[in-house]
Amino acid sequence: MTNFKQFFNSSLGKKLIMSMTGLFMCLFLIVHLGGNLTLFAGDEGYTFNIYAHFMTHFPPVEIISYILYISILVHALYALILTIQNRRARPVKYAVASKAPVKWASLNMGLLGSIIFLFLIVHMSNFWGRYKFTEGTYREYHKNLLTGELTSTVYKPLSPHFEYAVTTENNIEIVRVKDLYVIVAHSFSLLWYVTLYLLAMVAVAYHLYHGFQSAFRTAGWVHKKYTPIVQFTGIWFFAVIIPLAFASMPIVFYIKSLF
Repeated sequence: MTNFKQFFNSSLGKKLIMSMTGLFMCLFLIVHLGGNLTLFAGDEGYTFNIYAHFMTHFPPVEIISYILYISILVHALYALILTIQNRRARPVKYAVASKAPVKWASLNMGLLGSIIFLFLIVHMSNFWGRYKFTEGTYREYHKNLLTGELTSTVYKPLSPHFEYAVTTENNIEIVRVKDLYVIVAHSFSLLWYVTLYLLAMVAVAYHLYHGFQSAFRTAGWVHKKYTPIVQFTGIWFFAVIIPLAFASMPIVFYIKSLF
């Protein structure tokens, strides 16, 4: 037990924990992106609002969410500790800073992580906080199960404790749900928020450009057969495709708000 404790208090142990929490957050990004892409469903928020309710009220998902929050805090805390330790060990900066993207990302992981962490605070308070802890607005959707025709109106609950209801009448599915879609649409109509979001996605891209590959190396999962796959996935999927997909959301909604 003593050796186990000493290992996780060591620099290598902290890096391993950061690697595991980082890879867990990478998996979350995939799920989160899949859900958020429903913003483009063109159904007045019907699919997205149902998804948002499910993600915030289904117990197993809620448990995973709290594990995610803990992972973010642990990842950030250990990153701060390791950064301080590294600076104390090397008080003089490198004479020449490399301009290679992967090297630059490696040397500036603390800066990138700080930008992402600050963005997460703003992002979660604006979306998750307002959705969970404010009265908000509700929408009522009527979907014809035979033709697929969908209409929606604002819904005013009779009870302050109302959250979600689904009924079916004469092949018409009626869904009453809290409206996160309208919060997202409003936030993405604000230039300052769109700018912050895009800046954060640039930071995410660089952070994952180095971090995804580094996590596998730290864990010792290095093999000449699989390392090229890890590098390709880290660069093109996590550092390019995922940030661009997330960035497309505020861009599209902001452009729509101008017309």
